[in-house]
Amino acid sequence: MTAEAKLYTQAVRTASQNDVCEVTCLHPDAVTLARTHLPDEPCVDHATSFLKLMADPTRLKILSALATTELCVCDLAAVVGISESAVSHQLRLLRTGRVVTFRKDGRVAYYRLLDHHVTITIRNALDHARE
Repeated sequence: MTAEAKLYTQAVRTASQNDVCEVTCLHPDAVTLARTHLPDEPCVDHATSFLKLMADPTRLKILSALATTELCVCDLAAVVGISESAVSHQLRLLRTGRVVTFRKDGRVAYYRLLDHHVTITIRNALDHARE
């Protein structure tokens, strides 16, 4: 069973009658307002893919390290505690997903987060987890 399935199952088990409406009602103004602020499907798809990339513990550790400073593959392997090959594989996924970028200095590739949005998202997720 996946972690998502476990969380869903746990949420279903802990749901009670107190957390659902006891009567069927609709608030048209609120529904209209919420609908006008929904993102379009391509945006939802892109954001979902972005969040899925961060939803892996190894990738989140790599991204957390990169939120601090630019690092090469060897440094990331030492920080995260996995092989350089495993780090390279994860970085390939993150690069394809436009989450990280790199620069070459001679024969060494230094990775960094693509932009401040990625940094903010990681910091917010970790801050939320620490609360």
